[in-house]
Amino acid sequence: MKEEHNLKTRSEYFKEVYEGNKNFELRKNDRNYKVWDILNLHDYCPIKKEYSGFSVKKEIAYILQGGSFGLEEGYVILSLKPTR
Repeated sequence: MKEEHNLKTRSEYFKEVYEGNKNFELRKNDRNYKVWDILNLHDYCPIKKEYSGFSVKKEIAYILQGGSFGLEEGYVILSLKPTR
């Protein structure tokens, strides 16, 4: 079943996802991500410790599991695409 995940995204990375330049996320797999899940990425400034109010939705298209290709086990690279 498709799930939605609300995630903080640092401002410098959020901007690149929002503009379509960055189409992946490196994340600890503490949420059991699945293909087709939706990521609600929220622009967050860790220095000010506050959200800007901007967000973007992306769908997970592919998941590269950790434990291979130099990616630590327990982490994933999530390939993102626009939501349908």
